[in-house]
Amino acid sequence: MLNSRARSHRGLRSGREASRQELVSRSLQSAQHCLENQDFGTAYAHYLLVLNLAPELKNDVKETFQYTLFKWAEELDSLARIQDLFNCYEQALELFPNDEVICNSMGEHLFRMGFRDEAAGYFHKAVKLNPNFADAKENFYRVANWLVERWHFIMLNDIKRNLTYQKAIEKMVHSGCKSVLDIGAGTGILSMFAKKAGALHVYACELSKTMYELASDVITANNMEGEIKLMHMKSLDLEIPKHIPERVSLVVTETVDAGLFGEGIVESLIHAWEHLLLQPKPKNNDVSFEDYGQVIPAGATVFGMAVECKEIRRHHRVGIQEVASVRLADTVEFCSPTHASVNSEETLEPYTTEKLSRIPGGYMPLTEPFQVMTVDFNNLQELKNLATRKPCKISVPITRGGLLDAVVVWFVLHLDDEHTLSTSPSEETCWEQAVYPVQGLLDYSRKPGDIVVLEVSCQDCYLRIQKISVSPSECRMDVERENTPALGNEAELCSALASLQTTSKLDRVGCECVLESTEIALLNNVAYHECFKAAISKVLSSFSSNTELQSMDVDGSERNLGESQNKDSLQTSIDPFYILDVSEGFSILPIIAGKLGPVKAYSSVEKQQHQIALNIISEANHFPKETLEFWLSHLTDESSVLQRPKSDKLWSIIILDVIEASGLIQQEVMEKAAISRCLLHSGGKIFPQYVLMYGMLVESQSLLLESAVQGTEPTLGFNIAPFINQFKVPVRVYLDLSTLPCVPLSKPAELLRLDFMNPYLNSSTREIKVQICKSGQVTAIPFWYHIHLDEDISLDTSDESSHWKQAAVVLDKPIPVKQGEELVLSIQHHKSNVSITVKVKNSHLEAERK
Repeated sequence: MLNSRARSHRGLRSGREASRQELVSRSLQSAQHCLENQDFGTAYAHYLLVLNLAPELKNDVKETFQYTLFKWAEELDSLARIQDLFNCYEQALELFPNDEVICNSMGEHLFRMGFRDEAAGYFHKAVKLNPNFADAKENFYRVANWLVERWHFIMLNDIKRNLTYQKAIEKMVHSGCKSVLDIGAGTGILSMFAKKAGALHVYACELSKTMYELASDVITANNMEGEIKLMHMKSLDLEIPKHIPERVSLVVTETVDAGLFGEGIVESLIHAWEHLLLQPKPKNNDVSFEDYGQVIPAGATVFGMAVECKEIRRHHRVGIQEVASVRLADTVEFCSPTHASVNSEETLEPYTTEKLSRIPGGYMPLTEPFQVMTVDFNNLQELKNLATRKPCKISVPITRGGLLDAVVVWFVLHLDDEHTLSTSPSEETCWEQAVYPVQGLLDYSRKPGDIVVLEVSCQDCYLRIQKISVSPSECRMDVERENTPALGNEAELCSALASLQTTSKLDRVGCECVLESTEIALLNNVAYHECFKAAISKVLSSFSSNTELQSMDVDGSERNLGESQNKDSLQTSIDPFYILDVSEGFSILPIIAGKLGPVKAYSSVEKQQHQIALNIISEANHFPKETLEFWLSHLTDESSVLQRPKSDKLWSIIILDVIEASGLIQQEVMEKAAISRCLLHSGGKIFPQYVLMYGMLVESQSLLLESAVQGTEPTLGFNIAPFINQFKVPVRVYLDLSTLPCVPLSKPAELLRLDFMNPYLNSSTREIKVQICKSGQVTAIPFWYHIHLDEDISLDTSDESSHWKQAAVVLDKPIPVKQGEELVLSIQHHKSNVSITVKVKNSHLEAERK
């Protein structure tokens, strides 16, 4: 009987197994059929069933399953079915938890939707699973720049800054402040200073999930996990006793940017004084700090200075009326976002930042440094008044003649009455300076004795310096403030004169066009436009010559054409040449092309105000309206940007943007070039036709300090480097090689050729030998490009007039070299990604770039 039952169970199991296998087989067939019909959703469901019923088939169907997942995810994305999309990825990761390709794809979707923290986690996991997965590494490097900004490394390497903060915190804790709150904890270094100084209770809050997790690891590694309470939240959301048992006696923070207030320090300290801090210590009272509240930093003094600076000027003011025979219309005023922020309803940052000590071409002070304002962070009422008080006018005399290009601002941070930190351009500091470009004046030329009038306010968490005007030297005066009693009739007269004599250009024009600073620098780049004009002209001339030849009869019967059938009449009878410009941002290249022959130009400019400006410029140059069209307005799908203008027409010229302003190769440019080649008319060209990448070996301590925390010495013995250095990126972008502190150890060498017209000339791997011309330590490989529009016409991205910046690969470890030696560089190219490997005596130090 027992044997009978056993046989029965075996038969039942055998029957179930047969049914399972049949279901798996049918589902696989159905999945394949659905894929052939591009029914990716149903195919995905079938594969899920197969993999749940037959996990042993994972390796066999893995690639097909990935393909199905990615196609179905694209479809869900286009339908805005976001939750379904993520559900699919979660299901896939349950089946393939260690699949780097699925992890990377999940991260890409998250990143596109703005979930950078979460995306970083998936990219990081993909890199850990496969350190050689180029796409995942590229994605992780890209998101790492968002999550852990580069200034974290620079500040942590600033020993003076760290030591000054430590001493100020020690002093306050030893004076009786026993409970400390660190607002905007970052890596947690200020919290650890407080705990090491003897604070009984230390609390810290950090809004960024990435920085919060990083700080948690740092605090644990330094054996303080039970002594510092770290909270992942905004300080404005902290409540007592919910998050902190009682009010604290000391708040420490460094939530300051180059413009002092841009990271919200005023708002956070107002909230802290009202809800989290003990009452402030009475003035002129020597009682202990123990029963009173205090803030580090205690206050700040803000300074300013008017300067002449060619580099700032060319990035914020269009200084030409005509470029490559195209006249820029007087009725269009170009300005940068910093100027647009004055009248904008949006909260825009009203300044840019520069490290003035390293700005190309330097700068020249036109005034003495002057005090803009002071702020007491220990005075609640003063903090409240900052955002509500009327703008204050400051008048400053010009002491040296020149062009008024900008007002630069820095500050002295008073941590207490003894310890200070200055962000002055004359100091060696980790901070940059805030730059307020001067725009909209009729005349920027100033002479000694002239008066610059500034309006200063603190609105929307930003220090704003606006309505910059000037008055002539006849109204000479010292620095005065509008609300100062000493301001007399003379100052009032000067102020009135200033408003009369400095009417803005914008008051006289019909269209304001806001351009990014790199777009303005491009518009100012005369050589760039002249090169494109020459290259386009050569292509159009070759087309015109061919057309003329084709119009003539082989036996010469057309050689006696009358004067009425000259070249001009011929041009009116032929079809126009189709030109597509898919440059990034604002571009006048289509208008330049339109002046060179019978052209139908298509621009990919998207912003409406940019289109309006280009139309006005077209009219000013007497172009027919049909000469210029805005291509993206014709498309329902941006991915179709390179398609034909008409079903029966091909492009004569396609202009691609191949190098980013940052100094990197544009993403997917090789894929765009491949599509472009299929859409060119016979004899048509892609601009540029090819690019040569150049690089050289250098020794640069600055690049090391800006790329990774260098051990425990700069962080005063605290173990931070291994944790934050996980987010280091081996490529530094937006560099100016002309001012980069470095020692060249080799001559420039050609590293790579990317040919967009002749892809068979491209090589995926190349090795070159670079000879050392000076002994030292190789720490980085700066690189730039020669952009060849054709064999004779090229642009150098390292030129001083270039709107492009340069970039550099930073090595993990310096390589000692001696003069006369050779290093072998291995360059690998995949899609738009390029990696550089330095080979040294059987060891490999790898760095990568986009």
